[in-house]
Amino acid sequence: MGGLTMPSIFSYQSAEVDWCENNFERSPVIAEYYNTISNVSFFILSPALLYLNRQYCQQRALPLYFVSGLLLCVGIFSMYFHMTLSYVGQLLDELSILWTLAVAYSFWYPKAYFPKCIKTRKHFFWLCGVTTVISTLMSFIKPAFNAYALNCIAFHLLYLTWCELKKCDDKRVHRMAAVMVVWWVLAISSWISDRWLCGLWQAINFPYFHSFWHVLIAMSLLYCCPLVIYFDVNYEMPSFKPKLNYWPSDSWPVVVPYVVLEEPHKQC
Repeated sequence: MGGLTMPSIFSYQSAEVDWCENNFERSPVIAEYYNTISNVSFFILSPALLYLNRQYCQQRALPLYFVSGLLLCVGIFSMYFHMTLSYVGQLLDELSILWTLAVAYSFWYPKAYFPKCIKTRKHFFWLCGVTTVISTLMSFIKPAFNAYALNCIAFHLLYLTWCELKKCDDKRVHRMAAVMVVWWVLAISSWISDRWLCGLWQAINFPYFHSFWHVLIAMSLLYCCPLVIYFDVNYEMPSFKPKLNYWPSDSWPVVVPYVVLEEPHKQC
């Protein structure tokens, strides 16, 4: 008697999650067409961060190279997941985000906020590493919950930003933080809409809000990363003063922020 066979974890549509966009509507090999191609935004984000913040990279290369490389992996794995909707794709998508956050915390989390039991950056690396490994193993239990947990980390990042802004009088920094929050609110609203209001969007034949999420969260990160770099220079590079500039220029209605380094350093 033949037994039931479990679907391969690499098989199309073996994931626990299926987003709102109709599957295989525009391509016989791409499950969610727009959710897949919208990840191109991450392929633009990573080199843009490296190029614009090259002065910072010359002085402290490792953090931004690591984070930019992992953001590229996020784009690749998200593209693979939405193309196949496979179980492996889902895990790679979510775990790449988890490890990107872990590396960013490891390098950029200010020492002023370390737990009292942590005395050095090396000890904090170990704490982040152990926590991330445990979180990685737990993510196999119920992958569908991972995305909600990862999005909740944003609230801690917003809290840290608020704490740092209270100590800074630079109006450009406050303006960039405000724009970052606007992009994030638009992004998370798109994510929630696609997840919770799918029936409505399918009824009006517009189930594309998750693809908006990819583009909008990349825009938010384009503002978030220079903001983090700005604060990192204040903490870790006291011989420099960070200054925010805008590309292509201040006069343009839509700009991309980046950090330049000036000497000598003066407290913000």
